[in-house]
Amino acid sequence: MRKIFIILPILFLLFLSGCTNQKNTEIATISSNADSKYVSTFKDLNLGILYDFDFKLNDADKRWIDLWVESYKDGQLESKSLTTLSFGQSPNKVKEGNIGFGIIKTDDESFAFLYGPGVQVTPHKIDKIQSVAGISGWDYAIGDKTVKLELNETYLLGVYRESKGNSMRTYDLQDENEVKKMIDDDRLV
Repeated sequence: MRKIFIILPILFLLFLSGCTNQKNTEIATISSNADSKYVSTFKDLNLGILYDFDFKLNDADKRWIDLWVESYKDGQLESKSLTTLSFGQSPNKVKEGNIGFGIIKTDDESFAFLYGPGVQVTPHKIDKIQSVAGISGWDYAIGDKTVKLELNETYLLGVYRESKGNSMRTYDLQDENEVKKMIDDDRLV
């Protein structure tokens, strides 16, 4: 009988250690949120373009996230990012919320901004978008699926672009070579 009392605690400890080894190890997830209230408000008010994403960061108390927007004109990277946002080292173990990028368009000017869970940057003035001579379009680069993010990896989340002429072809935004071709083919990305 004494052996049973010794074996049961050992089995219980083995069971607990097995459960703790199976804990969720994914760093973060992101998914497009094209039907969010933020996107709806932007459309209803005719403010411009907004890319919105659902975002979840595990171990947020130990992680740092960098978001930035690059601009390419006639295939060349502009000298600096349009806007950047960094956040992390949260007091919470898990950080969930919306992240996104927006372009506010007025008759005379355009402004770009980024936001994350509990943080945002003031809109920065950028070159006016929506060329009269060409066609423009924008799309989420990650599609409708939830993407599991890995440490020290860069992910393309969305693309706004203006063509050089009166037509615009489609590109696979998950293929790095296709993205490079798009940058070369279009006037503004």
